[in-house]
Amino acid sequence: MKQTSVPSPAAQKRKYVPVSLEINAWSVLQPFYEDLQNRTIASGKEFGQWLNDQSELSAVISEDMAWRYIRNSCDTVNPDYKAAYEFFVTEIQPNIAPYDDALNKKLLSSPYLDEFLNGLPLETRTAYGIYIRSIRKQVEIYREENIPLMTWLHTEENKYAEIIGAMTIEMEGKEITLQQASNYLRDSRREVREEVYYKVNKRRAQDREKLDDLFSSLVKKRHQVALNAGFDNYRDYMFAALGRFDYTVQDCFNFHQAIAKEIVPICNTIDAERKTALKLDQLKPWDMEVDISGKPPLKPFDGGEDLMNKTIECFSKLNPYLGQCMTTMREMQHVDLDSRIGKAPGGYNYPLYETGVPFIFMNSVNSLRDLVTMVHEGGHAVHSFLTQDKEFMAFKDTPSEVAELASMSMELISMDHWNVFFSDSDELKRARTQQLEKVISTLPWIAAIDKFQHWLYTNPDHTAEQRTAEWTSINKEFTGNVTDYHGQEEFFGNSWQRQLHLFQVPFYYIEYGMAQLGAIAMWRNFKKDSTQGLHNYMEALKLGYTKSIGDIYQQGGIRFDFSQPYIQELAGFVKNEMQKLN
Repeated sequence: MKQTSVPSPAAQKRKYVPVSLEINAWSVLQPFYEDLQNRTIASGKEFGQWLNDQSELSAVISEDMAWRYIRNSCDTVNPDYKAAYEFFVTEIQPNIAPYDDALNKKLLSSPYLDEFLNGLPLETRTAYGIYIRSIRKQVEIYREENIPLMTWLHTEENKYAEIIGAMTIEMEGKEITLQQASNYLRDSRREVREEVYYKVNKRRAQDREKLDDLFSSLVKKRHQVALNAGFDNYRDYMFAALGRFDYTVQDCFNFHQAIAKEIVPICNTIDAERKTALKLDQLKPWDMEVDISGKPPLKPFDGGEDLMNKTIECFSKLNPYLGQCMTTMREMQHVDLDSRIGKAPGGYNYPLYETGVPFIFMNSVNSLRDLVTMVHEGGHAVHSFLTQDKEFMAFKDTPSEVAELASMSMELISMDHWNVFFSDSDELKRARTQQLEKVISTLPWIAAIDKFQHWLYTNPDHTAEQRTAEWTSINKEFTGNVTDYHGQEEFFGNSWQRQLHLFQVPFYYIEYGMAQLGAIAMWRNFKKDSTQGLHNYMEALKLGYTKSIGDIYQQGGIRFDFSQPYIQELAGFVKNEMQKLN
């Protein structure tokens, strides 16, 4: 693999939008949209230039929005960051929406569209075909009356981060975040684990009603968006809005059933082995994170700086290019890794389409899970670097099923070099074992969240009580029968509120399951031939969104398949790899 240097972030210079442009009012952007809307196009060449100008404008605006979101999530209590984000959501986005629709219609109706496409190489023409089908779907679902609803939703959805970011508990005389509290669930002392479990869940319960009310209002508004666009429910609207051209609602149902049949029994076996190893009469929810060896929790790094440095070394051993990607992010300070009070929950890699160098946000507390989160987000980051040379922004904006393939595959293929984090061979073995257990155990949770979302939005008039009952039923289906939740039923029924995606990015979740299957297949190929496997991985990511999901997976040497036989096959492979570690 010859690619060893990262293209300069300044390689793509603006040709249409002035570098000095500051987005402090809609009036500074409107002239560009007016120009694009009113510009006369008299040839296929001029049509191509019009597309490129529109793409550049979108990239500039997208990056401006990205930094507002990043700063607000890094410090949710900063009023200036909150105001800057809300200004964009309430003053910029609503004004852009009708112009975007007008430009989409101008694109589709242009007499020079075919001339432009016919002048392109076949591969590039295919890429634009992928883009144009998305534009057709956007035009189909756009409704002007949804603009204020979307504005309201963007503002309200961000309240989830504020509520969760303010949650703390006291342990050992210190006020700590819930992310920091999770370390105590790995403590070998069972009484400590139980204590922190109750403290965390009681703290969450204090805001249960507030989060229930917020979610109910979100469901109501989302349902109205769907009705306005001519859909029966928000589920069907989101399948269109997310551009799910490659699978159906029924495929999702089949995925749920396959996970319940093939994966949940494996999870039961893992849980039973945990119960036996810990010598417990009852396996309780506070027993799920502790190492069954009785040894202290794994600590693969010490603080965000150490995590970043070790990730660079790990990625460099895979391929120097990958390490240089992470080095560039460190040098540009495009990372915020440590957990702290007032910081939004979760973790993400935010692509910056103009700069080409993304931003990684997470809440590290020096755990194995944080290591996995880092390499996961690092996979997303590498994806951004590998597509940064594509001049057309839409080709960089990959569907989630592909984006998560990049990240979840990196979780597994990076394990070959986790000795960077664990110099002790026993600790390395424990880390790999726990990671493979997590790969398997995450799939039922993904299926549960997705199945829950289908119910939520096809039953939009449900009450909070009905919602809790339905989640409890679905969660039981995918939780297995080994862990005992007697006495913790209230927390069990409330656990869906932990999932940020339900509040902020609805229906973005089953993609993790599809990508997890793809990642297992990618890792299987990597185990057979690491050089070819990594090459296929990077070649698939380089495509961006210039081919269908199935074709991108095929480029990676795997299948876009989440049928029961395929899930059974991949689960068997993971089980075998786990047995090798025993």
